[in-house]
Amino acid sequence: MNRDALAQLGWSNHFAQQLTKADAALTPARISEVHRSQLVAMSPKGELRLTPTEVTSAYAVGDWVMTDGSSAIHRLTPYTDLHRKAAGHSATEQRIAANVDTVGLVTSCNDDFNVARIERYLAMALASGAVPLVILTKADLTDTADTYRKQAEHVSPLVTAITINAKDPDDVQRLLPWCRAAQTLALLGSSGVGKTTLRNALTGETASTQTVRQDDAKGRHTTTHRALRPTQGGGWLIDTPGMRELQLSGTGDGIDELFEDIDALATRCKFSDCAHHSEPGCAVKAALSDGTLDHARFHRWQKLKREDQYNSETLAMSRSRQKAFAKTVNAAVSGAAQKKRNKR
Repeated sequence: MNRDALAQLGWSNHFAQQLTKADAALTPARISEVHRSQLVAMSPKGELRLTPTEVTSAYAVGDWVMTDGSSAIHRLTPYTDLHRKAAGHSATEQRIAANVDTVGLVTSCNDDFNVARIERYLAMALASGAVPLVILTKADLTDTADTYRKQAEHVSPLVTAITINAKDPDDVQRLLPWCRAAQTLALLGSSGVGKTTLRNALTGETASTQTVRQDDAKGRHTTTHRALRPTQGGGWLIDTPGMRELQLSGTGDGIDELFEDIDALATRCKFSDCAHHSEPGCAVKAALSDGTLDHARFHRWQKLKREDQYNSETLAMSRSRQKAFAKTVNAAVSGAAQKKRNKR
């Protein structure tokens, strides 16, 4: 096993410690693309086309798998895992990317900038275990770019924000500290904010870009699927399609970390199950009254908590029903097989 080549792909002791004796004859490979019936992966031996042994939705770009060269025999547990509730009414979870060191939340210094949306992305990033970085593009088109940066950093002390002219390759190189030396940076954000332009500058690719509507600063999808690509700084970049819908699920820890100030206040309430409505001795209500806590921030916190709890419970119920159905099917198949044997 070529340790140096694996390390360049992002291999670490976290994955090596998961290996068993059965893996001795297999090769580690990192998933670079996930398609409907096939996985594209990178290994020390070059690019591989692999047949999945699980449903393809179980895999995410950035995952590590052990392979015999033609099949993904088994998937290793990631150290960070970005996920959301799948778009639409489906009660399923969608994995976005895995083994990401930094999540770059890309937004523009224009009408696309939205504190509530940034908080959603931050909660998801923090829950995954990755470091969040807010990337403010189109800084060259406004005189108030620094104001946008301060607004982004005001969301949480955990946030680092950087303003960038995505069309200036030299300016984009300021992102290299987050995607060099086998480090992986994932870009998330709406369509039209400049993710593909950033990708081109960081990787040297020439993927096409789309124009943005002037009336609402919204753009069309340029990236159509997630992909892991090498950067010119020696690291890795995962570009993702623009997200029009981001519903949280299983991100309670990220929400708590993002709104640590409100959680700290809640621990000082008279009642441990305080709903912060009309209960006496509510420290949160007191902070709202004296202006210490912003009303809009409090309501966004409540909304995200409710959404995450509802979606998490819905997904748990869906998984429970699927397991029960699978048991029923297996029992029916076993019963039919037993009857067939008895007739012999």
